[in-house]
Formats: sequence, C-alpha cells, structure tokens
Amino acid sequence: MLSVLSYGRLVARAVLGGLSQTDGRDYSLITASYGFGKDFRKGILKKGMCYGDDACFIARHRTADVLGVADGVGGWRDYGVDPSQFSATLMRTCERLVKEGRFTPSHPVGILTSGYYELLQNKVPLLGSSTACIVVLDRRSHRLHTCNLGDSGFLVVRGGEVVHRSDEQQHYFNTPFQLSIAPPGTEGVVLSDSPEAADNSSFDVQLGDIILTATDGLFDNMPDYMILQELKKLKTSNYDSVLQTAQSIAKQAHDLAYDPNYMSPFAQFACDNGLNVRGGKPDDITVLLSIVAEYTD
Repeated sequence: MLSVLSYGRLVARAVLGGLSQTDGRDYSLITASYGFGKDFRKGILKKGMCYGDDACFIARHRTADVLGVADGVGGWRDYGVDPSQFSATLMRTCERLVKEGRFTPSHPVGILTSGYYELLQNKVPLLGSSTACIVVLDRRSHRLHTCNLGDSGFLVVRGGEVVHRSDEQQHYFNTPFQLSIAPPGTEGVVLSDSPEAADNSSFDVQLGDIILTATDGLFDNMPDYMILQELKKLKTSNYDSVLQTAQSIAKQAHDLAYDPNYMSPFAQFACDNGLNVRGGKPDDITVLLSIVAEYTD
C-alpha cells in the first residue's frame, strides 16, 4: 500500500542530475513514500503514515517543504508497549507544528524539540523510544536544513553520486541515539537522548537533486552503490516515476533483509564489532524519495 501527498502545482523544469541554481525561483519537493513492516511480506501502511514501528510525514508550509521519519524501538514490545505509538505520535506532532507554521526552516531541530517536549507534557499516557530525522527544504533560499538523531537518515544525490548525507549516531553497536519516554521512576535506567544532541547540517540544493530519506531498515540492507543503481532508473521527475522508484528501492531492501546468505551492511558492521553475523536484517523499512523541482503556485 502506498501513500500520496501532493501540494499545489509542482513543475519540474530540470534534467535529473542537477542544474545550476537561478535566483528568484522558489524550489519545492516532489515526494513519494513506500515501505514495509517487517512482520509482513507486502507493503502495509497502517493508519497515518506508519510502516510497522516506523512512522513518517510529508508536510508543506508556505516557506518550506518538510519530511520526517522515525523508527520506534522494538524492544518496548517485551514490556507490553506498542513501539509504533511513540514514533507515530512524534511524527504526527511534528507534522502539525509544520502545518501551523510553528517552526523556522533553518532550524529543523526546533521542530523535533518542540514535538518531543509536547509528548513529554501530554496528559495521555505514552511510553516508548524512537530515532528521528527531519529534512527541511527552504523554498526561497534553496537550502536543505536537516537534523538526525540515531540511525535513520538521508542522502542527497546529484549526477549519480552522493553529494551530501547524514551522520549516523550510535552509542555502541546496534544502539542508536533515541528519544524516549520512560515509566515513572525509570528515567535514569532507560536510554534517552536530548533532541538537541541531533546532528545538524545545511546544504545548497539544485534543481533535479534527489533526496532519499529513510529509516535504518533501508540503510542496513542496501549499500550506497545499490541505492544509486536504483536511482539511475529515475528518468523523469513526475510523481508516478518517483513513486515507482521508491517502491523499487523499498522492495529490494525488503527482499535482501530476508536473504540469509547476503552480506548486508548491517552484517558487515556486526563483523567489524567482533560478531559472526551474515544475512540481511529483517526490519521495518520506510523510504521517502524526493526530487527538487521548481515550484509554481
């Protein structure tokens, strides 16, 4: 199952691979999402924008386009907590803040911080943890502003090469930075990072740049060269083509996740940490695929 979010009239007048910027034109993102929950063999989109314990959002304000992904920490299930509730609530809250204009495009960590602290103050009981990545395109300045906490992340691809990317944050192997809400009295026991600990970056984008935002279910199963091979199939910048490519990437990652003989990036990382691991990593997979286009309203 897929989700479609399109806003206004997006006109892409660029050849994929990037053109030089021209002042005075606003940019926007043509974005499609696709994903899988690890407990399903087919693409499943739960209520909202959630694939398994992953959650995401695509939002637009008059000044910016904003994307977000979050990966709920599955270990909470052992304590009777649905891990998807935290990630989904966090992403819905961040989306609402964007739509209400309660953010600064150049400060995406502010969206994450406000969303997280709103969850902490909410009177509705909520427990759990998640990683989070927020990507903001400032429409007028043509700058991409990002924050990433944990091991979700993004790539910017231009001319078939990765020209900018997020930095992964891990405390130690397979233990990413994460936002948490713990039961009373266990705050010092449950791992919890501050949203201000997120890695921040800014980058000038060009028309035709491809932005891939995803949870670790993608990056743990597909190395860059495989992702780039799939992105080469993206020949046009219309929504249907973007969706088809997002679907192809997510499906390939999903298939590799269940291949016991495949030496996945996750397995290689495990071996680097002294563990004898082989195969893919079954996990929830969320892919948001975007192309930078000229915006006409």
